[in-house]
Amino acid sequence: MPKRKRDALSHGAALLSMRGIRLSSLCFLMHLLQDKISTTLVLENQDLRDAIKPREVWFYSLNFNNTLRWQPGRAGEGETTLYFVQYKVYGQSKWQNKEECWGIQSHFCDLTEETSDAYEPYYGRVQAALDGVQSDWSLSCRFTPWRETMIGPPTIKVVHSNKFIKIKLQAPRSAYRRKRGSTIPMTNYYDLQYQVFIINNLLDEQHRVLVYEGKDKVIKIEDLKLGVSYCIVARTSVLALGRSSAYSSRRCIVLL
Repeated sequence: MPKRKRDALSHGAALLSMRGIRLSSLCFLMHLLQDKISTTLVLENQDLRDAIKPREVWFYSLNFNNTLRWQPGRAGEGETTLYFVQYKVYGQSKWQNKEECWGIQSHFCDLTEETSDAYEPYYGRVQAALDGVQSDWSLSCRFTPWRETMIGPPTIKVVHSNKFIKIKLQAPRSAYRRKRGSTIPMTNYYDLQYQVFIINNLLDEQHRVLVYEGKDKVIKIEDLKLGVSYCIVARTSVLALGRSSAYSSRRCIVLL
């Protein structure tokens, strides 16, 4: 083979070898870039998962109306953030979906029916999703309705004459229902006592004077002054738990 031809072939082989090296280097750089992009996406998704994870998951309960509540993650509330709620009885391994609270935008979920055994401990948990990314689950503390529900005040009815005030008290009713649909009174679960207070609006509209404490549902108050405006408020208490309700709404009258 002539020398010129051998030199041309050798030069061509060298060029091909250099191109091969360049292509190999380019492929290597592309793989590095893809790995970096994948790592960045994973880190960004992890950051988003952490940022949207719900906070402060807890049960709010009044008269056994048991609601799971939570706060948005530290990223704040996104317009398209969705929440998913599950619950279970303490000791069980399987979580149950709350269908009515699956993919919602509100920050609460009514679990009254799902926590209908007042003496059973329960858990709830919440997950957030945004832009196709799901957070980890946020768990509530253990919740036992009988121990933790707040008890509402009694409803009061005031009847009066020119000599006395008669007060009729009715215990608060729970959110739990009998099979026929009627609500169950809280007296089925607790030994309730009542505190009744009178306010003399002529003296101090904020000063409440305790005039009765006990289990009676009809109380009579005498020795009141004619022409004076009085208001009555009451509250419920459970001595076994050391717990009292908020005050009832006022019922006001003037003795004539």
